[in-house]
Amino acid sequence: MADTVTVPVRGPAVRQAPPRRAWTVVLAGLGALLCSLDVVVVSTALPALRADFGASLSDLEWTINAYNLVFACLTLTGAALGDRFGRRRMYVVGLAVFTLASAASALSGGPGQLIAARMVQGAGAAVLLPLTLTLISDAFPAEKRGVAIGLWGGVTGVGVAAGPVLGGAVTEGLSWQWIFWLNVPLGIAMLPLSARKLRESHGPRPQLDIVGLLLAAVALTGLAWAPVRAPEAGWGSAEVIGALVAGVVFVAAFLGWERSRARYPMLPLGYFRVRGFSTANGAIFLQMFSLLGALFMITQLFQLGLGESPLQAGVRILVWTGMPLLVAPAAGALADRFGNRPFMLGGLALQAIAYALMAWQVEPGVGYGDLIVPLIISGVGISMVFPTAANAVTMAVPVADAGVAAGVNMALRELGGVFGIAVAAAVFAHYGGYASPAAFVDGCGPALWVSASAAAVGAVVAALAPSRSGGVA
Repeated sequence: MADTVTVPVRGPAVRQAPPRRAWTVVLAGLGALLCSLDVVVVSTALPALRADFGASLSDLEWTINAYNLVFACLTLTGAALGDRFGRRRMYVVGLAVFTLASAASALSGGPGQLIAARMVQGAGAAVLLPLTLTLISDAFPAEKRGVAIGLWGGVTGVGVAAGPVLGGAVTEGLSWQWIFWLNVPLGIAMLPLSARKLRESHGPRPQLDIVGLLLAAVALTGLAWAPVRAPEAGWGSAEVIGALVAGVVFVAAFLGWERSRARYPMLPLGYFRVRGFSTANGAIFLQMFSLLGALFMITQLFQLGLGESPLQAGVRILVWTGMPLLVAPAAGALADRFGNRPFMLGGLALQAIAYALMAWQVEPGVGYGDLIVPLIISGVGISMVFPTAANAVTMAVPVADAGVAAGVNMALRELGGVFGIAVAAAVFAHYGGYASPAAFVDGCGPALWVSASAAAVGAVVAALAPSRSGGVA
């Protein structure tokens, strides 16, 4: 594959002074914290939601997937809006939408209302999260970006780490509604700071590619809808097959439009010929497929299979989800010296090994002591991939197009999570169920084997990445 591509840009990026860089890292990191926290914070509250609302397996999946589905489908749109109307301005808008939707989630009186509020929350995150990477890429020169994105990955890791613990503690000590109320004061405090402390910047395209945005949104909706509905409707159903076919057709239409008809294409297709861009995006899709599928099963295993409380489950999982806080900043800094490929490859390989060990050990009578080592191994693995995949993608394009790169990366990241949860739930339902702890364990093991397989394929993709980030003209 070629390692360079030429795109038009408006002008040279203006680097920011160190104090403003610090504010950029803090505020972008907190935005990423909110978004990543709400991917996982619901996981330890699933049994409480099931008891409170009488929710079905489908309702529980949708509580997580409603957020991920909208997030995945609108992330490219969010990045494009930031490029056109101003990244700081749209960051503030996304933060406001996310905060209001968090309050609506807390006020939900049933699974339908909660799912609807989570969809709006996902729309806010679709604007918020890709712009966190764009703001950092705009603030730091290439030689220092790995350190900054490593810090971003570490703060994101706080959200991943705190999610199960916070969700368990709040659910057990207060109620599940408070896992959403906690977002509100932080969001309110960040709004004026973001408006004052972040530098405004724009992308290189003077007009929105409206047709491209619509085609991309419909394509991603079809591709994400199919796995979300498959556990209930069946993989061979007309609904699921139709959604997949529609997704593929609209992807083809999107590519045709971007290639030959768009005056200002939202996604220059030449970027996919850049190995650093294409392999990092493939690796993050497969990493999130394996991670969220495993997280969906493990958080429930500790409660339904091992009989622990939500708080106990969250604390025990901390050895897994807490690793990004410790390892991601170091991985990002070392990637500036050794390149991104060793960390993406090594991290995905560790995930594959860890999930395989979990799947092998999950059987009636399994205890926490049997799972602690693979949990730690997996935590180190995801910590190595989070910052380096993001760094590889943004380094593969001109800094003016960092928003486009971040949008693609986040869309595939969330789409991977949707597929991972849906496939894990389908495999779990085929081999086990909620009838008893033994039935749950019967379904959990095969679902974890799927996560291990996805991570192994991701390691193969990461091995194809360039040893160093390819230059971009």
